[in-house]
Amino acid sequence: MDRLKNKVAIVTGSTSGIGLGTAKLFGAEGASVIVCGRRREKGEEVANEIREAGGEATYLFLDLTKPESIEQLFKDTVEKYGKIDILINNASNVGLPDGRVDEVTLEMWDNIFQTDLRGTFFMIKTLLPYIQEHGGSIVNIGSMASCGGDLGATAYASAKAGVDMLTKSVALQYGKQGIRCNCVRPGLIVTPQNDAYVPQALKDIFLNNICVTRYGKPADIANLCVYLASDESEFVTGQIMTVDGGMNSHVATVGEFKKLGGRTW
Repeated sequence: MDRLKNKVAIVTGSTSGIGLGTAKLFGAEGASVIVCGRRREKGEEVANEIREAGGEATYLFLDLTKPESIEQLFKDTVEKYGKIDILINNASNVGLPDGRVDEVTLEMWDNIFQTDLRGTFFMIKTLLPYIQEHGGSIVNIGSMASCGGDLGATAYASAKAGVDMLTKSVALQYGKQGIRCNCVRPGLIVTPQNDAYVPQALKDIFLNNICVTRYGKPADIANLCVYLASDESEFVTGQIMTVDGGMNSHVATVGEFKKLGGRTW
């Protein structure tokens, strides 16, 4: 379990869900993990759990909407561990009000873009001076929402599509300096935190269209993040990887044809 040995990793939004699962797996794989987010008590709890399991972790406060908070995060990380090797841009706010184009106000649009795209951009921009000499790996957590149009989550889907293109731009512009950048787009990930809030009807729709036999779980994303953060993937950059149980691998009508017991042609 030493795939990330001697590496220092920042995992944003690591107090719950995908970020929590990723931070714990990184700790198990030998990385020194910066657990960060706005929930200080929960963050300290996660860092302590990683240490109790034999890993190394520190909680640092992060408010993704405040540039000065982002800058302080990197300064404190280098002061604590001397370097940064990995950045997992996981933090976002899916709970913000969203809707159709005619329903979304400029304030709603700006709030979502501030966390989901602006924050990711400034995290990367602030990181670059710290890793340009020795290289590093950046993994942006995108969303399946960027795969196509959405009936309601207009701003969220648009922001996550922006993360896709930001990923490719960073990979191209800084690859010769040993900096890799990839994006992981999760499908439906059911966690202990969201299980009770995901309607059964939504779960049924997803399961009917997923190629495998279950929903996603944080470990499905964390496992890919470990690979992308490790030296095993040193020839992998600029990639947008969708981890959704195969939901986007087929035409959209599959679910309805399955009900009819027929084929899609």
